[in-house]
Amino acid sequence: MATMVMEQIGRLFIPLQQVRLVPQTFAETLRSTAHTLRDTEVPGFFRERHIHSGYRPLHQNWRYYSLSLLQRHNETINVWTHLIGALAVLAKAARFTETVDFANDPHSWPLLILLLSSASYLTFSTVAHLFGSKSELSHYGFFYLDYVGVALYQYGSAAAHYYYAIEESWHARVRGLFMPVASFLCCLSCFGCCYGKYRNYSLPSWVRKVGQVVPSAVAYGWDTSPVFHRFAVWFESRTRGDFRSSPALLFHFGQVAFFLSSAFFFTQPVPESWFPGHCDFLGQGHQVFHVLMVLCTLCQIQASYMDYLSRRELYVKLHADGEASFFVALFILTLVTSSLIALYMLEKVKRLVRYKEKLSKE
Repeated sequence: MATMVMEQIGRLFIPLQQVRLVPQTFAETLRSTAHTLRDTEVPGFFRERHIHSGYRPLHQNWRYYSLSLLQRHNETINVWTHLIGALAVLAKAARFTETVDFANDPHSWPLLILLLSSASYLTFSTVAHLFGSKSELSHYGFFYLDYVGVALYQYGSAAAHYYYAIEESWHARVRGLFMPVASFLCCLSCFGCCYGKYRNYSLPSWVRKVGQVVPSAVAYGWDTSPVFHRFAVWFESRTRGDFRSSPALLFHFGQVAFFLSSAFFFTQPVPESWFPGHCDFLGQGHQVFHVLMVLCTLCQIQASYMDYLSRRELYVKLHADGEASFFVALFILTLVTSSLIALYMLEKVKRLVRYKEKLSKE
């Protein structure tokens, strides 16, 4: 009996010794990864304005870029901000399952679409910033995936705002039109972003930026119009003395404020333009944009959840039976269409890359 016990202890002790070696092995693995490069050492396509160092070398194996998740480079913060954001969204979704019956309550499906689309765009962005430095084709491919995620998030925002946040007067104006238009604008936004990326070499940077920002701005204005109209109704009720308060409004204000602030940092390279070469790891405007977008998303999800709980009598009256199922079907159609747009543009990129490689060999 004693011998059997000692054998079991010995078997347990061996795996524990191996586990103790994991941190040392992992540290050695990280030390074996390639060093980062200066901007002059990578192709111009991968250079970011005012970022002088921290670039990862191209054409490494997938393991290298996976391990760079824990390495210091100029994309580290971009990766982690949206990775943490995705985990926060999943944590919220898990907590909502305690009070929301997503399986059996069709009225909860727009909220589920918002959660899925939010987690998708944050995850796709994380993947793009982590693996986009492998090659030119990988850069295009992963960021086209990122743009598909953005289109889905725009659709999820529209679905939640139209279903839960809308007032009766605005619903009467856009009923039957709102979600099809939202889906079209999402796909248009995806195309604008993909095409602007494709014409990276041949168009001035401001033209590309306009091509990417304008469709997204139009989509945002339409998708958030129920919230803006609700703000107007709330303000009017205050001026008349007929004050109608809603706890969700604070989070709606938050999501709009965070989004508009993020738009500034997306379009303007600050503060790195003020301190060139000093924001290579931390302090880039795109990093601030990421943080603000995460905060916008979390406020939006919380506002939609609170509206789902407190405005049920209104949205059950406004939305006919089967409308939530239509939203799900349109979500799938938007996903398929935006994916096809990304794949079409990726094929154009492949031809461009092959043409450039042929020229370099001649």
